[in-house]
Amino acid sequence: MSRVLALLGKELADLRQNPAVFLPAVLTGFLSILLPFFIAIIVPQFAGERLSDSSDFEIAVEMYRRQPSMRALDPEGAIQAWIFQQFLVLLVLAPVAGSMSVAAYSVIGEKQARSLEPLLATPLTTFELLAAKVLGSLLPALMLTLACFGVYLGGVALLAQPGVFLALLTPSSLAIVFVLGPLAALAALQLAVCASSRVNDARSAQQIGALIILPIAALLVLQLTGSFLLTIPAIVFIALALAGVNAGLMLVGIALFDRESILTRWR
Repeated sequence: MSRVLALLGKELADLRQNPAVFLPAVLTGFLSILLPFFIAIIVPQFAGERLSDSSDFEIAVEMYRRQPSMRALDPEGAIQAWIFQQFLVLLVLAPVAGSMSVAAYSVIGEKQARSLEPLLATPLTTFELLAAKVLGSLLPALMLTLACFGVYLGGVALLAQPGVFLALLTPSSLAIVFVLGPLAALAALQLAVCASSRVNDARSAQQIGALIILPIAALLVLQLTGSFLLTIPAIVFIALALAGVNAGLMLVGIALFDRESILTRWR
């Protein structure tokens, strides 16, 4: 554990020296926050029309009228609560983007700087090496998740209808951000690390890690169309599936990260 922590400290120090690697994650988080506010607050203000006056959101009103905790909201507040809750899935993209960019450069950047070869010659096991690099990518991504969620809550409390803020503090909403988000980020960064073991370009590794974005986007579309709801049982099922995927990816990563072949191939 002491060797993992020592290498983790090195990874975080490298990230502080190269903060531009984390820029795509920050931009993704900013856009993920801005989009629901644009739909729920900005567009109605400029159009001079309330969301509740549109028939497109009747499903949202009916859905929230069935939930006892939402019956106190007026129709406008119910629609806003529906929009902000559905777009919580987008906040998962921020840690995914952060983990991909950091993890890809963590391996390929060291290869290009010729600092990976001495590291592979140390007594570190492959599991310890990958665990440190995974944590070095995951921890900044989780910090970004907390920051994005805090800004999101603050914006809703400040700009949305009274009571809408409480809609984002339900168990299902919190589980999306703090359970599915980290698990999705972990899967993305492990895909990026696995790809980094076989490619010489960080962009290629990021593109492979971006595959995890596809099911997240699909979840958002299904929720907005009313075809699927992220209830607690559904979240538990997805979380267990992601946990299994992460365990499998760790085994695959260890198998792909062959020290001798990497050293000879990357010289």
